[in-house]
Amino acid sequence: MERKPTQSPVTAVPPLPPAPGEADSVALALANTVILRRGLPDDALPDPSAVAPWLHRHELIAQEADFDASRDGDVRQLRSAIRTLLTAAVDHDAPSPEAVEALNAALRAAPNVSSLRWPASGQPEREDRHQSPDPVTRALAALATDTLTLLCHSPAASLAACAADDCIRLFLRRHAKRQWCSTRCGDRARVARHYARHRAAQ
Repeated sequence: MERKPTQSPVTAVPPLPPAPGEADSVALALANTVILRRGLPDDALPDPSAVAPWLHRHELIAQEADFDASRDGDVRQLRSAIRTLLTAAVDHDAPSPEAVEALNAALRAAPNVSSLRWPASGQPEREDRHQSPDPVTRALAALATDTLTLLCHSPAASLAACAADDCIRLFLRRHAKRQWCSTRCGDRARVARHYARHRAAQ
């Protein structure tokens, strides 16, 4: 009886932890939803059914039902623009006019109105609201506003690209010597350098 060759089980790669700065910037978190895995792009938002939970989890929509699946392309277009703009800032280069216009269009679609909140027993607070009846339009405007903050009000040197060859994530550098978005990328890079030196010595 012929035996069929057994296939080695594929080792699941655990998800990467959030890159430094993602907790503070939802725009950075969105840009990093596309990564490289085994050299190929891996999208954490592969279809509209994944976009709604992501927006809800990041408090951009009140509930998943607020997401109109037909707006999936708008989210992806803005994600691409944000990624282009942040990468241009890291590279000290000018972004494409299309990326700038995509961000500005999201801002114009839901203008921001600021107001003052002063609780009876508390400190005064600034409250910003994007004026639009559509929750997805407001979410896109919030992402665009966060991108503006990241580009214009954060130290330019704090936004960085992971130095690992097989990583395309961006992060906020808290320490000047940090080169990688995660310890996993740092470990891989150090191992790769070790083997490269070993081969060169031979």
